[in-house]
Amino acid sequence: MSFRFVLLVAALAAFCVSASAQGSYKQPPKEIMDVLNAPAIPTTSVSPTHDKILLSEPLRYPPIAELSQPMLRIAGLRINPNTNGLHRQAYSLKFTLKNVSDGREMPVEFPAGAKLFGTQWAPDGKHVAVVNITAAGNQLWVIDTATGKANLIKGVMLNTTLGGIGWEDDHTISAMLVSSKRGPAPAYEHLTPTEPSIQETSGKTSAIVTYEDLLKNPNDERLFEYYCTSQIALIDLSGKIREIGGPAINDNADFSPDGKYVLVQRVERPFSYQYTYQRFPRKVEVWDMSGKLVSTVASTPLQDNLPNGAVPTGPRSVGWIPVEPATLIWAEALDGGDPRQKVTPRDHLMTFAAPFAGSGKELLRVEQRFQGRVTFGEKDGLMMFSDTNRDTQHRRVFVADYRNPSSVKVISDLNTRDRYNELGQPLMTNRRAGGVIRQDGDDIFLTGNGASPDGDRPFLRKMNLKTGQITEIFRSGKDKYESFVALLDKPSGLMTSNAGLYEFITRRESLTDPPNLVLHSQSGNLAETMGTEKSLTAFKDPSPQLRGITKQLVKYKRADGVDLSFTLYLPPGYKKGTPLPAVVWAYPLEFTDNSTAGQVSGSTNRFTQIGGYSELFFALEGYAVLADATMPIVGDPLTVNDTFIKQIVDSAQAAIDKGVEMGVVDRDRVGVGGHSYGAFMTANLLAHSRMFRAGIARSGAYNRTLTPFGFQSERRNFWEAPKVYEDLSPFYYADKIKDPLLMTHGEEDDNTGTFPIQSERLFAAINGLGGTARLVMLPHEAHGYRAQETTQHVLYEMITWFDKYVKNAKPRNDAAINRLGQQDDRTKLP
Repeated sequence: MSFRFVLLVAALAAFCVSASAQGSYKQPPKEIMDVLNAPAIPTTSVSPTHDKILLSEPLRYPPIAELSQPMLRIAGLRINPNTNGLHRQAYSLKFTLKNVSDGREMPVEFPAGAKLFGTQWAPDGKHVAVVNITAAGNQLWVIDTATGKANLIKGVMLNTTLGGIGWEDDHTISAMLVSSKRGPAPAYEHLTPTEPSIQETSGKTSAIVTYEDLLKNPNDERLFEYYCTSQIALIDLSGKIREIGGPAINDNADFSPDGKYVLVQRVERPFSYQYTYQRFPRKVEVWDMSGKLVSTVASTPLQDNLPNGAVPTGPRSVGWIPVEPATLIWAEALDGGDPRQKVTPRDHLMTFAAPFAGSGKELLRVEQRFQGRVTFGEKDGLMMFSDTNRDTQHRRVFVADYRNPSSVKVISDLNTRDRYNELGQPLMTNRRAGGVIRQDGDDIFLTGNGASPDGDRPFLRKMNLKTGQITEIFRSGKDKYESFVALLDKPSGLMTSNAGLYEFITRRESLTDPPNLVLHSQSGNLAETMGTEKSLTAFKDPSPQLRGITKQLVKYKRADGVDLSFTLYLPPGYKKGTPLPAVVWAYPLEFTDNSTAGQVSGSTNRFTQIGGYSELFFALEGYAVLADATMPIVGDPLTVNDTFIKQIVDSAQAAIDKGVEMGVVDRDRVGVGGHSYGAFMTANLLAHSRMFRAGIARSGAYNRTLTPFGFQSERRNFWEAPKVYEDLSPFYYADKIKDPLLMTHGEEDDNTGTFPIQSERLFAAINGLGGTARLVMLPHEAHGYRAQETTQHVLYEMITWFDKYVKNAKPRNDAAINRLGQQDDRTKLP
């Protein structure tokens, strides 16, 4: 045997060892696995008539084999060609119906292996429609809520790529079907190209967002057209199918309240390789119930010339007025859709009534940009809508009698980030064409999170539209977390007196009690409440070992006086006064002023549930976790990112200082982490400070020149502010990242701007410069990770990384860090 052959064998053996060293999916410690494997608390859905509850058992972590099914990444969609639905569709495994009156439960029987999603209650609560995923496609099933029996609607195969199912009345379901007329699908694997991929531009300017999953070639176009073409249909409970119009790429179909017309939005060619299908040409049309065209409301070309933050010209947010037989309402720009234009008013609202002759007429003008959709009340012509001033970041909410447009008045005018003073969302009641605002005389009902300095305290309020007076009916207590679920239409009999009676359902939880539904019967307002309550569910604690974890809201200040906070989680058995290795986990948010930046959100009274690849698992491993550490970026919306680095470094320093002051954090053993924009923050903190021993960055973006037309709230493009893009890119400072960085990234990230190459290039840079980093690319995973194997492995990586570089870190000998462990002068950008 020659010496050269021996060397070759040795080299091959070394290669095999190196390759196999990648190993298989790993699992975190047993105490974490026990929590991951605990059963999920069922989700609940209360019927429109409030007499039944649907309990659903969700699948927490699908196997990686399920994520490995075929996937078409086209036009901003991810389609499973086997099902003609969305890839990675979340679903439940089991349904149970529960009576509110006596608590009796009825299991709903489906075929073995059912995968259920898209549940929709019929308006009368007597049936539930649901989609079942099968190997052959998506089936339509209907549950009889009186018996719990589920029936397959035969001959129906749903197309759920662009829509779902809904009820048009108590007996009729609307849906988009796979057309029975379509032929075989275009091929999508191992294709020999028949033509080049060509794009052309000339004279148009537009903010090119870094979208994922775009069309790339003519065959992608054919695939998009094939799988997104659907047939609009109405299906009654007997299984009779009524097809309306012909097959098309139907993005939406809404039936008029009187049942005589259908509003259809159709996507048309030419398609684009730069934008997702939402920007493709489309027609908005009114058809009669035979599918005959009655009126073309809008014919929108390819939206390939919109400035940053702009809206299309022409009708947008088109929908039916639910309290009229057949009248459309929409918003339309008066400023060309360009927010940079100094124009007022910016929008107007238009209406168009049957028989749809001529064109729409102006209802009223909106000073700033119309946002969202118009909602309507049950009576008195009540209409509610809002506008937003992009420059001041203020949002106003208006009410009016749409029959008398001059009646418009403002009922709320707040900073878009103001959580403490939120008005709340109007309580809706079921009705065709989207529902209406529930009214009680001159009052409407409002629900919200109820953010406060003590944390979130959800509420139910009523507001008198004539006087503006707000009365609190319900507010979560300070010692628990209780969110509003439903307001009953009529008394259930819990109280003998019905005078001034409110009956409503809440979801109650506390530090020690899992979320459960409670029925309240209450007379009078909150301040003078008298009432009774009844437990509707009794879910047990699936992970009692987590009750040893303690948590508290901690408030402190940044050096510039901005109020900050984090939720501190301490491990079971923690001995007071013992400094622990710590994890700071955060996500930066932008604000226009200090007062809103310092507002608290979340609640420490919530039942501690840990799942997925949560950072809270570190508490089970002996760490202090500073979760949701606020990282506010405060400033003018146009230039707020000019001081991004200094503000996140100062915020991080303040969090560590507070933890040390409390005696729970060992300053020399602190790690930092975040997901997405939090990963971007993490890499920047390592590049511009030395206060952390290591970092974990999941699914981030690290080179802002690869997102040249903006990111987060940044309005300027790279060519307008090149220095900001460079200074905020940790890739440019890879030589300054001296502390170990773990990066994880889904190989099929679907989030705008966070292409997997972002992590690959930063890792290569750190590697080439002699730094310490680890890159874990996750097969078949998107921006967020779902598979059971992936979840376990990411937790293994996170725990192993911080155990090595944070928990068991040796004392520093870095001259760049003073004895307090504070950052060096790299926090001052040139």
